[in-house]
Amino acid sequence: MQHCRKCPDAVAQIRGGVEVPKLSGCIRFYQQKGCVLIVAEIFGLPKENETGFFGFHIHQGESCSGTDFSETGSHYNPVDQVHPKHAGDLPPLMCCRGNAYLAVKTDRFTVHDIIGKTVVIHSDPDDFHTQPAGNAGRKIACGVICKG
Repeated sequence: MQHCRKCPDAVAQIRGGVEVPKLSGCIRFYQQKGCVLIVAEIFGLPKENETGFFGFHIHQGESCSGTDFSETGSHYNPVDQVHPKHAGDLPPLMCCRGNAYLAVKTDRFTVHDIIGKTVVIHSDPDDFHTQPAGNAGRKIACGVICKG
């Protein structure tokens, strides 16, 4: 039986953009045998989103610069798959009173593969079919994935 280590292998500190400056959080990545465990804790999500779901992806860019996080680029997709089979496509965050918690495992990448990439939270839920990125709306928060 595998157990989570106390120290993650990688971390992304999330910060909101101009639209949602109080949005913050931490995403931890744990390399496990054959997969990566992702644990996200997010605070200050906007209540204006009617569905309560927010798109959540790893992007190929290496910077959260710009007011609209334009330098994050597109979804992390090293083997040129269609959406939602990009390596960086993740389940949506579900808001509960402005906060979200998500734990998910994926075998689409290793922690080593994503060091230096960005994690993005979008203003709307991913629809899981619109190409190329699921019509998830604006980028409202971002964090760079760093070694843990």
